[in-house]
Amino acid sequence: MSAMKSTVAILRTKPATVLRDYHRLLNLAGYQQVLPKDATTLLKINLSWHFFYPGCSTTPWQLEGVIRSLKADGFDPAKLQACHNRTVVIDSRLGERENKQLNVVAAHGLSNCHLYEPEVEWIHIREAVGDLADKFLCLNRVYPKGFLIPRHFLGANIIHLPTVKTHVFTTVTGAMKNAFGGLLNERRHWTHPVIHETLVDLLRIQQKIHRGVFAVMDGTLAGDGPGPRCLTPYAKNVILASADQVAIDAVAAKLMGFDPLRDIKFIRLAHEQGLGCGDPRLIEIAGDSDVANENWYFTGPFHQMTFASRMQHRIYWGALKKPVEWSLKTVLAPWAYLASVLYHDFFWYPRHGELLRQALRSDWGRLFYNWEQVAIPPADLSAPGFASVGPAPSVYDLRQLLNRRRHYVQAVKILGKSLREAPEFASRRRQLKH
Repeated sequence: MSAMKSTVAILRTKPATVLRDYHRLLNLAGYQQVLPKDATTLLKINLSWHFFYPGCSTTPWQLEGVIRSLKADGFDPAKLQACHNRTVVIDSRLGERENKQLNVVAAHGLSNCHLYEPEVEWIHIREAVGDLADKFLCLNRVYPKGFLIPRHFLGANIIHLPTVKTHVFTTVTGAMKNAFGGLLNERRHWTHPVIHETLVDLLRIQQKIHRGVFAVMDGTLAGDGPGPRCLTPYAKNVILASADQVAIDAVAAKLMGFDPLRDIKFIRLAHEQGLGCGDPRLIEIAGDSDVANENWYFTGPFHQMTFASRMQHRIYWGALKKPVEWSLKTVLAPWAYLASVLYHDFFWYPRHGELLRQALRSDWGRLFYNWEQVAIPPADLSAPGFASVGPAPSVYDLRQLLNRRRHYVQAVKILGKSLREAPEFASRRRQLKH
């Protein structure tokens, strides 16, 4: 480990000052010193569910605050690009609309890249990193023939935009996990049995291919439980930023009530590999330092697991590993995609509407609900935040927003799309074509 302390900036915030707070946060964390302005800067948006669910995905005020900060500090908007990855169970095109991320990207006129569209070129990992691949902890075993990463990631800056939440595979998820979808191909579920080692390998790749790596984490609404989707949201009014991906995840984990080095394997491994600092005692806190001493006492993802998360654990690490896991590496794998969509979109989400209703009545929920009406003109870079978050949605509005018929129509479309775009079927179609 380097003798130099890693820095994590942390601030309390509220809607009225959130844009100014994000600008201050990024500069407290020294982002201009690690992100060269002559390089393309990728904004890696986190989309854990195509439906809006609080604490789950990059918030519009998080994305807005970062874009405005970049523009105010002289970054060329023409060199800023929003990036979305896709999984077979998450529709990124629907998700960017439902989570109002597209509103922000479009308002600022940024390039918007969906990494799995045909025009995006993916290249072999050894073409990108050379002999560094020999140092991987696990990826060479998972992908003996190698894997692909997006070519235009090479030489670009990247800013990760996760939220503070727990995760059924990694206990917590944040900056390091946010690279998972962008850097691995569509068979990334093959890495789930070695997910902690995978995140360390991906961080090593990032430090090689990017000019600068930075993370901005939103904890205005933080999520506890069997995430990244089936969460209980809590208003925590906290935002974090750092150039050290390990350190920001460690501080967020500590806030949630975990010991980063003891409880979070990927943080401990990355710390031991010298890829960042996972020891909170060695991390310098900038901003509201007293916040870093808080303990939110989150119960974590394993206290009340969902049926889906229990099955996933049994398949990847438990009694079902031997009889079932092999199928996820064959043309039979789409059964798992269908099961995930059916459980999460058709069953869990409609049954937890009350959590959504409560969140939408909060200040942050009202800001989200009224975003189109209260959004600040993109040319006004001096606005500190949102003087008004608008009214709480009425009972009628909530019924319309949570309309089950509309929801199930969308869910049926996603179910069909998860089959059509399953990589196993796509690969088979390519083989037949050739």
